[in-house]
Amino acid sequence: MYRNAIEKLKLWKEDIERKPLILKGARQVGKTYLLKEFAKNYYKNFVYINFDTEEQIKDIFKKSKDPQRIITELSLVKDLKIEPKHTLIIFDEVQECPEALNSLKYFYEEANQYHITAAGSLLGTLLAKPKSYPVGMVDILHVYPLTFDEFLRASDESLFKYYSMISVNDDIIEIMHQKLLDAFNQYLIIGGMPQVVNSWLNTRDPIRISNLQNTILEIYENDFSKHNGSVNSGRILLAFRSLVPQLSKENEKFIYGVIRQGARAREFEEAVEWIVSAGLVNRVYNVSQAQMPLKAYDILNCFKLFSFDTGLLKQMAGIPNQAIILDEPFQFKGPLIENFVLQQLNSQFDFPPRYFADNNSEIDFLIQNQGQIIPIEVKAGTDKSAPSFKRFIDKNNAKLGIRFSKRNLKQDGAILNVPLYLAPRLQDLLKNHLV
Repeated sequence: MYRNAIEKLKLWKEDIERKPLILKGARQVGKTYLLKEFAKNYYKNFVYINFDTEEQIKDIFKKSKDPQRIITELSLVKDLKIEPKHTLIIFDEVQECPEALNSLKYFYEEANQYHITAAGSLLGTLLAKPKSYPVGMVDILHVYPLTFDEFLRASDESLFKYYSMISVNDDIIEIMHQKLLDAFNQYLIIGGMPQVVNSWLNTRDPIRISNLQNTILEIYENDFSKHNGSVNSGRILLAFRSLVPQLSKENEKFIYGVIRQGARAREFEEAVEWIVSAGLVNRVYNVSQAQMPLKAYDILNCFKLFSFDTGLLKQMAGIPNQAIILDEPFQFKGPLIENFVLQQLNSQFDFPPRYFADNNSEIDFLIQNQGQIIPIEVKAGTDKSAPSFKRFIDKNNAKLGIRFSKRNLKQDGAILNVPLYLAPRLQDLLKNHLV
C-alpha cells in the first residue's frame, strides 16, 4: 500500500541539514513497513536492526559511542557494506536499547553522512520526556493510520484517479459523488490501520475486520501494564475506556468525572498524558480567541479527546455496520464524523486543530493556514443550517469557513461546502481557493 509519508521521507533524504530521523506514532500504524519500503525503493541497500529480537546487537552500543566503530561492527554483524547516502540504517524497537537512541546524537554531530532512522512501540511516551532522547539533534516524522485518500488509492485505483484530480472549482459528477460517499462509509467501518485495511482488500470479510480491530484494541490495553513506567496502568485503562462516553455527551469536553464518579484531574491527568503521548488519542484544545497563533490561546484544562483511528472508535462504540452503510440515524454519528475529519486534518497541517466554545456558539475545529484562521463546521449528513457558524464568521471577519458534509462541493458566500471524503485534500484545495 502506498503511504503519503513516503514523500516526506524523500524530502528528508535530500535535505542538506538532514538529522537522524525518528518515526513517531501509535503501535501498528505501519512505521516499520514504511521504512523498509522507502529503503527498497530509494536506497541501494538497507540495514535493519530490531532491538527486541536481536539482543546481542545492544552490546555494540553499550561499549562504544563512536559512530564509526558502531558502523564498522554493524557492517560486520550484518555482513553488508554500509555506505553513506546509499544505505539506510533502520533501528526498530529502539526503546529497548536506550544507548542506540542516545547514539543518534553522536551520529548527528560526528557522522551525519549516514542516513539513520529509528522507530519503536510506544516511542512517543519516551519522547515525551526530553531527557530520554537527544533534543534538537533528530528530526521527527509523525506516522498516522491510512487517511481516506490512501485507503481509496489501495482499494479502488480508478476512483482514486478521479478523486485526486478534483479541484476546488469543480462540479463533482453526482454518480462519482455517490461512489465516493460509499467509499467514505466503508472507511468509517474499516478505518486506517494497515493490517485491517490489508485484510479487507484480501478477504472482504467484515467479521474478520471486527475481530482484527478487537485484537488491536486488546494489544493496546495490554501495553498499559507493560510500558506504563511510573503511571498507574489501571488509571490509563480507565481513561482510555472513557473515550466513547466522553464523546457521547452533548458537550464533548473531557471531564475527569466521567472516567469514574468523583474522579479529579490530579488522579488521572498523568494517565491522559500517557495515552496522548502513546498516540492512541488526539487531543484538541479549546482556545479563548480565534487569533494567530492559536497555540497562544489554548485553555489547557479544557480539551476534547478523539481516537487516532476512526475504525477503532467505531468498534469501541459498538456501532453496527448497517447503521453506517444504510445511513441510519444513531446517537454517536456526530462524534464519529468529527473524529474522521480530525484524523484527516492532523496529517496535513503543521499545527494541530483547535476548537472554540463560549456561551453563544461552538466551532468544531479551527485551523491555522497561510496566516489565516479558518473555522470548520462538521455535519454528518446534508443539512447546511449552521446559524452559530455563520455568526462566528461574521463576528470574526473570517474570509473563509469550511463546512464538511455529505453535500457536493459548492461555494456559498464565505462558506465553502466540502464533501467529507475530501477532508484529506483540504490543504490542496485551499492552495487553489481564491478568497
